Amino acid sequence: MSLQQSSILAATATSMPGGNETDRLALLAFKAKVTEDPFQVTSSWNATVHFCKWPGVTCGRRHQRVTILNLMSQKLVGTISPHLGNLSFLRVLHLQNNSFTGEIPPELGYLKRLQILRLHNNSISGVIPADLSACSELVIFNLFNNRLVGKNSFTARNFSPAKNHLVGRIPDGLSQLADLTVVVVRGNSLTGTIPASLFNHSSLMAIDVGTNQIEGSLPPHLGNTLPSLQFLSIYRNQFTGSIPVSISNATNLAFLIAGRNGLTGKVPTLEKLQKLQRFTIAINSLGSGKADDLTFLSLFDQCHRFRSTAGNVPPGICNLANLEALYLAGNQLTGNIPHEIGRLRKLQQLAFAENRFSGIIPHTVGNLTLLSKVTLSENQIYGSIPSSIGKCRYLVYLDLCCNNLTGVIPKEVFDLSSLSVILDLSQNHLTGSVPMNVGNLKNLGYLDFSENKLSGEIPATLGSCVTLEILYLEANLFQGTVPTSLRFLRGIQFLNLSHNNLSGEIPEYLEDFDFVQNLDLSFNDFGGEVPTEGIFKNASATSIIGNSKLCGGVPELRLPKCETKKRSTFSLKFVIPVSCGLVVAILLMGFVYWIWFKKSSSETSSVSLEHSPLRVSYRDLLKATDGFSSANLMGVGSFGSVYKGVFSDGMVVAVKVLNLLHRGASTSFLAECMTLRNIRHRNLVKVLTACSGIDYQGNVFKALVYQYMVNGSLDEWLHPHLEEHMVHKIPANLNLLQRVNIAIDVASALDYLHHHCQTPIVHCDLKPSNVLLDNEMNAHVSDFGLAKFLLEGSNRSSVNQSSSVGVRGSFGYAAPEYGMGRDVSTTGDVYSYGILLLEMLTGKRPTDAMFNDNLNLHSFAQIALAEGVEGIADPVLLQQQDEDIEENTSKTTRDSGRISQTLGSIFRIGIACSAESPRERPNMRGVVSELLVIRGDVLGAGSKRTN
Repeated sequence: MSLQQSSILAATATSMPGGNETDRLALLAFKAKVTEDPFQVTSSWNATVHFCKWPGVTCGRRHQRVTILNLMSQKLVGTISPHLGNLSFLRVLHLQNNSFTGEIPPELGYLKRLQILRLHNNSISGVIPADLSACSELVIFNLFNNRLVGKNSFTARNFSPAKNHLVGRIPDGLSQLADLTVVVVRGNSLTGTIPASLFNHSSLMAIDVGTNQIEGSLPPHLGNTLPSLQFLSIYRNQFTGSIPVSISNATNLAFLIAGRNGLTGKVPTLEKLQKLQRFTIAINSLGSGKADDLTFLSLFDQCHRFRSTAGNVPPGICNLANLEALYLAGNQLTGNIPHEIGRLRKLQQLAFAENRFSGIIPHTVGNLTLLSKVTLSENQIYGSIPSSIGKCRYLVYLDLCCNNLTGVIPKEVFDLSSLSVILDLSQNHLTGSVPMNVGNLKNLGYLDFSENKLSGEIPATLGSCVTLEILYLEANLFQGTVPTSLRFLRGIQFLNLSHNNLSGEIPEYLEDFDFVQNLDLSFNDFGGEVPTEGIFKNASATSIIGNSKLCGGVPELRLPKCETKKRSTFSLKFVIPVSCGLVVAILLMGFVYWIWFKKSSSETSSVSLEHSPLRVSYRDLLKATDGFSSANLMGVGSFGSVYKGVFSDGMVVAVKVLNLLHRGASTSFLAECMTLRNIRHRNLVKVLTACSGIDYQGNVFKALVYQYMVNGSLDEWLHPHLEEHMVHKIPANLNLLQRVNIAIDVASALDYLHHHCQTPIVHCDLKPSNVLLDNEMNAHVSDFGLAKFLLEGSNRSSVNQSSSVGVRGSFGYAAPEYGMGRDVSTTGDVYSYGILLLEMLTGKRPTDAMFNDNLNLHSFAQIALAEGVEGIADPVLLQQQDEDIEENTSKTTRDSGRISQTLGSIFRIGIACSAESPRERPNMRGVVSELLVIRGDVLGAGSKRTN
């Protein structure tokens, strides 16, 4: 049907009695084109209910005509009916986040009143019909993430066909729209130049042509003709020439993204850009290698009272008060880092890598307390690492490699438990020993101290960094033996200890490192027999040359055979009876201890936590919670209620009061006390004390007092209630990095419980409401009322004795084998974690009404993932894909679909963990390792050296 025919049909229909019958027929025609409707949203579109009351339909009160059609995120499959063009009163059309295919009907051009058209995150193909230009009232038009192809000539007030497959040039017709405010064509294959007339469009507020093949240069008058411009991105194109001097006149500019082009020349002054939040010029050829390369940061009126203490770089950078990210990497810039950089209190990312900066790192960097990423590598910076960097409590990525830094590594660096992606201090001139508190970096994935002058022994505390995947310590002056504590680094993939003065035998535990790909122990003073299992089987992946005292090993290593010492008859006669005697004695002692332990446990009537610095009574808790008032009630669990409490000294806590009338509550209390008194981990909730006594009515009272988590539970963030959002200002979403961080935190906690406790522990009730978030959004696993200990020496995949009640988890999260009477196991926790991970990614609870006997969250994700993450991921995450404009240094590369790829990788982990068969589920050590790699990719750490 053509646009003209559609117009005639609509006019005829509206002239008939009951003109709104046209709308009903148009909606039914739309329904007929829908081939799959899993949520049954259109099932009630029938004659029994007036169409104005159909789900997704909103009508105007006066004429009872359809004004809004909102069917977003309903998993609809089909094509878009051209009969929608007959909804002549339609103002808003939301069809995003579905699976519509086919082309955009040109009949939509008849919708003269249409103001908002959202079709993003579908599989629509073809070209953008030129007829849509007739929608003169259109303000928002979003086609992001479809399969549109060919050269398009459509124009609109808000032109946003980003991330399709558009080719050709940007149409000149855009400039003919008088009210045009936004042009976003990022992530296509457009060529040619930006039409010159577009830069004369004074109403433009945003231009994003990033990630195309556009060439040419920015016009010299840009800042004068675009006074309303707030966002300008030419990222990853083929622009040449210089950044126009007039850019300083675009005083509303908040985002200037110009990285990865061929720009040259001097960067103009930014003195008037008071609203600038993000400035990226990395990976160009800007600068001349002269002393005044950074004067663009200096000419600011408000900084005239400061004097530069940073050599030839003036302090004017302080005026960029709103700057959140500063990327200057990969250019030819010289000069010093100014002392006044510490005034950029909102700065989160600082990338100066691959330039010619010199001077010292100013101690004022410690004022940048919001920093998450710092890359100063490959410059000529000298002096010591400032200890003030320890104040940057959010830092996850610190790269200072390839400079001329001297002095010792300040211990404050290792107090940054936030460091989780990379700490690279390699290729400097650092001296002294590695501080013992290096063990604080329990979540770090990449550690490189190579090619320095570090001495002393490798600290044993390094074994606490259990998530390390890459450890480079080569080319230093380390001595002594390899600590036995390194046996806990089971996730190591690359380990290099070469070119040091290490001695002793090669640790046999290295044979058991399942993930190691390359091991270099060359040029030390190791001696003894070389192991033959694990990585040592692969001579090409193992280097041991330069150790003259070694013997044995696999034949490919060509080492001499080890001499075997003969044992004397006397020795054997003496050793065997002594050994047997010791074994018998140990067994007797163990039996006596077991009897004593069993007796003492049965006689216990109340439990308190040892060495607790806090002692509280029932009276203290009653007062702290205002009489356990409902106003302080935070939640109700299986065995009790949790209240917020404030002690007289101002200390805020969470108080879990056991409901002892509930069967098993007392046993749950004992189980939780026994568990929490034996474990310590940064991602487990911290219990402060326990209270067991009598209340004022003479009833038994039992409570646990926890550290208060200001950001509530993960469940509240994934499924916020409107009233909570309004009262507590809880955001309605978590971004991708936050979700990945939380996933790693929870996985790390389970890995600790399963593999690093003296007696392995199974949590048994992992779910979002039991994951609490602190003020830095770090996750803490809580509620150990169902936790069970595995027998010492037992198989970690089974258990036949527990420390708590027979309940085995919450519906939807408990492993399916528990329903068949199987004993609890670590694999059951892995299943619960997989469901939790899928819930974080989809935004759907496993108990949602859509899931029944034939469909659960696991199978839903497994089936839908085959069609791509767009069909299953939380729409919030997909929306962030459209907003992702982060720049990186030349060490990393990004393609436009990286977020989708990342989501796909995490989905596959969740699906694997929630497999029906326990044998098919991975262990949590492997999960942590995989997620750390994924987080590195999210933050742009993917291309750091791996060999």
